[in-house]
Amino acid sequence: MIPLMNNHTDTCPRRYGPRTSAAFTLIELLVVIAIIAILAGLLLPAIGRAKVAAQKKKAQLEAGQIAQAIHAYESEFSKFPVSSVSIAGAPTAMSEASRTGEDFTYGGTFQQPNGAALTVAVPGLTYVTNNSEVMAVLLDVERWPNGVATINQGHVKNPQRTKYLNAAMATDTNSPGVGPDGVYRDPWGNPYVITIDLNYDEKARDAFYRLYLVSADQSDSNNPKRGLNGLIAKGTGGTAIYEANSPVMIWSAGPDKMIEPGQPANVGANKDNILSWKQ
Repeated sequence: MIPLMNNHTDTCPRRYGPRTSAAFTLIELLVVIAIIAILAGLLLPAIGRAKVAAQKKKAQLEAGQIAQAIHAYESEFSKFPVSSVSIAGAPTAMSEASRTGEDFTYGGTFQQPNGAALTVAVPGLTYVTNNSEVMAVLLDVERWPNGVATINQGHVKNPQRTKYLNAAMATDTNSPGVGPDGVYRDPWGNPYVITIDLNYDEKARDAFYRLYLVSADQSDSNNPKRGLNGLIAKGTGGTAIYEANSPVMIWSAGPDKMIEPGQPANVGANKDNILSWKQ
């Protein structure tokens, strides 16, 4: 006898093994996010330090290139790329240097740690300006993009129209490079300070680094105290001034963009400054 087949549908639930899924659970996702955050926290400071180091190298290179360009110009013309012919009795870099027996510093305005602004310029001079005057000659520019005429009108300062300096041009007055106002700014947007030996003693005496409180090595017991960063003292005691054994000095305020006239060059806001004479 053939058994009857049970054709009704089995309504009893079937049991399966443990269900698996390739999707992340919430806990796994949170763990991954936490790991990424930790790695980012470790990497970002390193990336920041690498960026600053690259900027410092760039500033050192640019400062050196400016110095070389000035030397090349001086070698060709036996004079420096500065204003010399007075118009209607107006003072110039050369006339001021002749009047005072001083070198000339093309400076700018910088912030101090206390929030106050400081204009870098040789004391006692009636003519104060930034490095755009030097840039006009080295780059052979007659008029800057902002419309201001330069001392090189008619190429009088650069008759051969030679470009002594290869500098990037900037579209505003806050970015690195030569801005529309002719000022050459460092990687942090501050102007390069340029001091040129206009009293022709083969030494440059910068308006900032001449200061006793900035350049005297306070750990030295000699009188005068030796100078920091290779500078040489002229005079004795607390009135000594410091100068470089070179006709040109170029420097930048560095990553912190600040300087401090009451602190030594190797501490505080002055410690990170970029100096052309310090390799």
